[in-house]
Amino acid sequence: MAQPKVEKLFTAIDIGSWKVSALIAGRTETGELTILGTGQRESRGVRRGFIADMERTELAVRETVEQAERVAGTNIEDVWVSFSGGSLVSDVVTVERDMGGYRIEQADIDDLLTTGQQGIDPDGRVILHAQPTCFTINGKVPVKKPLGMHADLLGVDIHVVLADGAPLANLDLCVRGAYLNVNSIVASPIATGFACLSEEERDLGVALVELGAGVTNVSLYAGGMLVGLHSIPLGASDITDDIASAFGIRRSQAERVKCFYGSAMQNRRDFREMIEIATPHGDVAIPGQNAGPNAEGGKITRAALVGVICERLNQIMVEVNAALAGMGFNTPTGRQVVLTGGGAEMKGIADYAQGALGRAVRIGRPRGIAALPEAHSGPAFATLAGLALYGASNPVDLRMMAPVPQTVHRLSAPVWWQRMMRAMKTNY
Repeated sequence: MAQPKVEKLFTAIDIGSWKVSALIAGRTETGELTILGTGQRESRGVRRGFIADMERTELAVRETVEQAERVAGTNIEDVWVSFSGGSLVSDVVTVERDMGGYRIEQADIDDLLTTGQQGIDPDGRVILHAQPTCFTINGKVPVKKPLGMHADLLGVDIHVVLADGAPLANLDLCVRGAYLNVNSIVASPIATGFACLSEEERDLGVALVELGAGVTNVSLYAGGMLVGLHSIPLGASDITDDIASAFGIRRSQAERVKCFYGSAMQNRRDFREMIEIATPHGDVAIPGQNAGPNAEGGKITRAALVGVICERLNQIMVEVNAALAGMGFNTPTGRQVVLTGGGAEMKGIADYAQGALGRAVRIGRPRGIAALPEAHSGPAFATLAGLALYGASNPVDLRMMAPVPQTVHRLSAPVWWQRMMRAMKTNY
């Protein structure tokens, strides 16, 4: 059976604190988005979502994209890039226009959006997103397409995401240094929401918690749009550092121990199960020492490992709870939390988060893309998949809206000649 023809390519690059990943997707004749190629490299130049070493980040981006291009068998130029730094700020701007009961025309909608565009105050920051999310009629009735309806008052809610300019400029330079054009820099919570949340969830109200390597982003959706955003400078890499410090091993070894043996929930067997933490080749953190002071003979109990993990997880969940309360997410029932990001791949994390937050928790995995490789189908790649979905959705952004054209009335030659002769007689 012949493969569907790809009409347009969408390339996404997720530059995180632990990994840099790329994805090349194609939209087929049927409108379906399918994966053509992926790539991944270790991230060594990013700290807490911010660029700390431009040369290393640029090299990682170039190698990641080249790997994805080889798999896809094509070369790309334009990319969508994620930004997960802690300087993100979310706000909703509401603008209204008096219609006097008349029928709404396209010019009325354009004027309303132009007024909203002019009314956004970035307060020294850069506008990352400015998207109309919901129109209202008479201040009460939400509508998606108000064109042709009668109204006394027409309003629109504009979702605005702001960020500091310098981190965005550094990110842009790193990607362009890899000979790529940046279509847009997308806030990570928006991209992740595209991949993990259904339209119904966004409408009813849901909290999205991205447990990344260096940053945990907590975002709140209600009424179909993002209404709150808070960043916590803690993540899964802090758990890795705690393990390395507690048992005197290297970070790379601590990450392997966390992935293979780590868990967020403890059971009785963990006190009897022993874990070998010294590598077969004697790769230890301190020369002449097999393990840290909390280990005996290069072995630790799994209970000790889980204890270190849960201590840091508890600190993160306390911060998440405080962020949710600060954004008004106080109802314990009927409000779901979706947990995603690389930290969400840990065993038992959903049960732990449910107990810590007192709400129903599910793991958010990317969906809506065909032929997604199994290695990229976990929560760690939700932002990457969401970037491709975001680009394919062709979102409306007021930043790109052209000024309202002015009508120019051209005078015919006789009228032009008469006015010129009248002006000459008046002046002379």
